[in-house]
Amino acid sequence: MTSNSAQVPEISPQQLQGGEAPRIAFVSLGCPKALVDSERILTRLRAEGYELSKTHEGATAIIVNTCGFLDSAKAESLTAIGAAAAENAKVIVTGCMGAEPDAIRTRFPDLFRITGPQDFESVMQAVHAAAPPPHDPFIDLLPPQGIKLTPRHYAYLKISEGCNNRCSFCIIPKLRGDLASRPAADILREAEKLVAAGVKELLIISQDTSAYGLDLRYSESAFDDRMVRAKFIDLARELGRLGVWVRLHYVYPYPHVDDVIELMAEGSVLPYLDIPFQHASPKILRAMKRPGDQDKTLERIRAWRTTAKDLTIRSTFIVGFPGETEDDFKFLLDWLAEAKLDRVGAFKYEPVAGAAANSLGFEPVPPEVQDARFRRLMEQCHAMSARKLKDKVGARLPVIIDKAGPRAAEGRSKGDAPEIDGVVHVASKRPLRIGDIVTVKIDRSDAYDLYGTAV
Repeated sequence: MTSNSAQVPEISPQQLQGGEAPRIAFVSLGCPKALVDSERILTRLRAEGYELSKTHEGATAIIVNTCGFLDSAKAESLTAIGAAAAENAKVIVTGCMGAEPDAIRTRFPDLFRITGPQDFESVMQAVHAAAPPPHDPFIDLLPPQGIKLTPRHYAYLKISEGCNNRCSFCIIPKLRGDLASRPAADILREAEKLVAAGVKELLIISQDTSAYGLDLRYSESAFDDRMVRAKFIDLARELGRLGVWVRLHYVYPYPHVDDVIELMAEGSVLPYLDIPFQHASPKILRAMKRPGDQDKTLERIRAWRTTAKDLTIRSTFIVGFPGETEDDFKFLLDWLAEAKLDRVGAFKYEPVAGAAANSLGFEPVPPEVQDARFRRLMEQCHAMSARKLKDKVGARLPVIIDKAGPRAAEGRSKGDAPEIDGVVHVASKRPLRIGDIVTVKIDRSDAYDLYGTAV
């Protein structure tokens, strides 16, 4: 789980309205799912004629969309709230940390309003109270795809909220509730608007992407001239027909995930799976309340790679979970050596207030042991990544361009998600544009990145 601050676009409708529009500053923290929530709020603000500001200076009100998953994320959120409160008396706090308002009020008793995650109406009511909207909002200034905090060529597409799993280290269900899926037709219409606006890559996100539609009992909804089921495989197939890159994130390894591998082999969906395995030791996985048969998982990984030859698998792992012994950790390292995952991230366990893991009665792992295990895991995965990327030297890969200059560019292969994976450094004799998808001959590699020439 990372916490990233997103840039808010400067948008000023007041010159067209002939009046002074209230300025709203916005701070967006947390994961891509929180980023989508921020985009939804910004779209509403923009539709009602508010001016959006990148800075706190001169703002009528400041909105802080917080992250409350880990203590480190909470600390970052509290710092952002403090910075906003130092500049403005009308600070509106929302997001995951807003689900525990007392903890925020203790530090900042004079905040204007605190709302919980996904409570968009309360956020807008607070904004209206802090700064009444302009009398003549220019809704026609709002682009059909809404306001986005990502570059124009890729966008996050959230398909559901909440989660039915009860992992012992996680409090997301307490913050965001149980699984609540969107109808398939609603998702597909949003995806069409994004593609029409120039998006070349859709990053599919939720708390539990592969559980999509379970709460709706996979009910159908009308899209164009057909009915589409609210089911993981059906949605993936329909998104794959839009002619853009479709990348699947936060995929819980249910058995039916095997079905989507065929779509990857066909080229409908990117051969990329983001699966948070979290650990490999059966004992630790039971304590985490995660699937525990990792031998079977290894068999599935081998079968996936047989079907989709170019499959990239990324995952995250927790080291130092309460009760983790050296044998448990070695089991994880051995499993990783066998699994040969392409992209691996890790974080050291933090006791999150309200998580069931705090009351399991297991011995905490000392911080210095956590640090050492984290280093060992990342060193092993660093070496594995270097070997796997070296195998790509000499290949010709499609690369989507994220940054462009006169003779050089930076992009990503089908195996690289933005901001969390590696990049491809591209030399080119011709100018490349952001959003272009070009063929690149790979000349060399390092532990995380590729280097090549556009052909």
